[in-house]
Amino acid sequence: MHLIKPDHYRKMLAGQLAGQSAGSGEPVAPSRRGFLQGVAAIGGALVIGLHLETGKAFAAAAKDGPMPNAFVRIAPDSTVTVLIKHLDMGQGVTTGLATIVAEELDADWSQMRAAFAPADALLYNNLAFGPVQGTGGSTSVANSWEQLRKAGAAARHMLVAAAAEKWGVPASSITIDKGRLASGSHSGSFGEFAEAAAKLPVPTEVTLKDPKDFRLIGTRLPRLDSADKTDGKAIYALDIRRPGMLTAVLRRPDRFGATLKSFDATAAKKVPGVVEVVAVPNGIAVLATNTWAAIQGREALADIVWDEANAEMRSTPELMTAYKQLATTPGTSAAKRGDAAKGLSGAAKVIEAEFEFPYLAHAPMEPLNCVIEKTGDGVTIWTGSQFQTIEQAVTAGIMGIKLEQVKIETLWAGGSFGRRANPPADYVAEAATILKAIDGRAPVHLVWTREDDIKGGYYRPMFYHKVRAGVTADGKIAGWEQQIVGQSFIVGTPFEAFIVKNGVDGTSVEGASDTNYDIGNFAVDLHTVPSKVPTLWWRSVGHTHTAQAVEVMIDELAHAAGRDPVEFRMELLKDKPRHAAVLKLLAEKANWGPKAGQGKGRGLALHESFDTVVGSVIDVSVVDGQIKVDKVICAVDCGIAINPDVIAAQIEGGVGFGLGAALHDEITLDKGLVEQSNFDGFIPLRMSEMPKVEVHILPSANAPTGIGEPGVPGVAPALSNAIFDATGQRLRSLPFKLEDFKA
Repeated sequence: MHLIKPDHYRKMLAGQLAGQSAGSGEPVAPSRRGFLQGVAAIGGALVIGLHLETGKAFAAAAKDGPMPNAFVRIAPDSTVTVLIKHLDMGQGVTTGLATIVAEELDADWSQMRAAFAPADALLYNNLAFGPVQGTGGSTSVANSWEQLRKAGAAARHMLVAAAAEKWGVPASSITIDKGRLASGSHSGSFGEFAEAAAKLPVPTEVTLKDPKDFRLIGTRLPRLDSADKTDGKAIYALDIRRPGMLTAVLRRPDRFGATLKSFDATAAKKVPGVVEVVAVPNGIAVLATNTWAAIQGREALADIVWDEANAEMRSTPELMTAYKQLATTPGTSAAKRGDAAKGLSGAAKVIEAEFEFPYLAHAPMEPLNCVIEKTGDGVTIWTGSQFQTIEQAVTAGIMGIKLEQVKIETLWAGGSFGRRANPPADYVAEAATILKAIDGRAPVHLVWTREDDIKGGYYRPMFYHKVRAGVTADGKIAGWEQQIVGQSFIVGTPFEAFIVKNGVDGTSVEGASDTNYDIGNFAVDLHTVPSKVPTLWWRSVGHTHTAQAVEVMIDELAHAAGRDPVEFRMELLKDKPRHAAVLKLLAEKANWGPKAGQGKGRGLALHESFDTVVGSVIDVSVVDGQIKVDKVICAVDCGIAINPDVIAAQIEGGVGFGLGAALHDEITLDKGLVEQSNFDGFIPLRMSEMPKVEVHILPSANAPTGIGEPGVPGVAPALSNAIFDATGQRLRSLPFKLEDFKA
């Protein structure tokens, strides 16, 4: 997800909530009693402190004092539960955020637990976004870093104060080691003092640890979720069963932008288990006592007529032809330095290159699904919620209730890659419209099949880049002109006023217009094109295509200048010490040098996204005329490494994700119809294709930055550059058409 400036997000969200909630449109501060009841319901344990004033409406901000009340729960058995305001969809934030609290609390790792926080933007807003609770932009650890350190330190202070009072000793004499307090002959556990600590005031200021004293942060602690996910205890929305619940599947239009005119449900209603068939804004909902019956009922629908007057009817080649035509004309300026045209006119060598990028599905392993039930005067939703506040607002608008009457139980999610975080809250909205259509008579479990997911849109947009760049006789970049053409998922949404500046959607050009390379004569133009195909941020957003175009072109220029790709980049990064340090570490760990032998090649890429710098070196072999990825070496600067094992796992996952996009993945249209429907057509990377991955983390004293997404952008360009090194052939467009490769 693209990182939105906090002030922009606050304004945008205020407008969105006001327009979608049937209530006041403003979040309502929880009462002390209500908050304690809600939090205690998660596990029935003591909550340390609470200093909110009843009725005080505010959203937590970076400048706020410690908030142990909102994040730390200590039980009589001395277990420490950290309330996690973000969605964990496999990226390990439950472990990372719990580690931050445990460090400042001086807890033992065996004591630590994690639970998802209630949907409450007043307490659990993402500090990078504004007054909205949500997960995205690789911000989970970065925005929680200081907030959770303060919470842990405050909880520690309160436990120490309670022990000092009971033992009659100075607080300064008390030490905590691995979850036990001690002073002289006195010793006690956290649980012994939790109740007394809860009655003490929360300190307004706390002293945080010096990083040199960290004991847990920076170590490879076991993940908190591994055991439950291994033995099946972890609960996902697909596991939820409510009394009288009906499973719903939707028959959506075959073409994006089409609407329902008529249908015949006679045969569908005769399918055993089918209870009801209703028309909803997105199509036809079939509700049944189980998923299979619902799917069979959907298959039995007859005489469906769609109004396709406003539908997308074009095919992929037609769309790409239009993109290429646009690129021959000037676009809206996204970046301009010096005089690119003049610089190119004096270049010794000029390279012109085209890069094509297809639509891409997110394809998380857990298809979209959620349960919604009418409860009291509101509704309750069970799902892997990534944008809790948005989903509350959208549901409130559909159901005609107030935002605070929408309760969300956030559960584990089996992946997302951006799909769950969409402004229309599409799948939650669908569930709400179905519940409303049956007057709330039964809980509804909306299930998307894999085919629904692959054909259902909200794809990474299709893009086209045309780059013209050159080098001087002495091996410098003479000039750089880049035309970017693609669809915006920001234009036409409440985000537009805050992300689109001077006609430029920042999510379309990030990673190109703001390149860290020192290129004096530089110009990037953007052409934004409309389409009915619904699109969305996809893991690492615009960087998924800009990194490919920029890093491949840099490599081509280095070769044109007769210079080593590492040395060439180093010169362009002379004023970027952080990036240069990553590149240096990468070259050292990869033992950068000439290719290993006949049919061998290696390529590199360096890219910053979400405030994290990742360098990648890929080694390939040509085997029987086919490219085989042998090894990937990565160097990473993501600030202080909370858990090196989780960081390595995210980079490894990003490599697999990026290789899938480079080698296989694409969504194509034939007269508006999506041609792929499952993993036989939209092919993720297979286990047999996954190379060995080495991850090297640059030591840092800076605050943590993002890690969930930055591992993806550099994969395709490093592979492209490695293929060139092995064969002398450039494969620029994604996915690489290896069947056209001539070894």
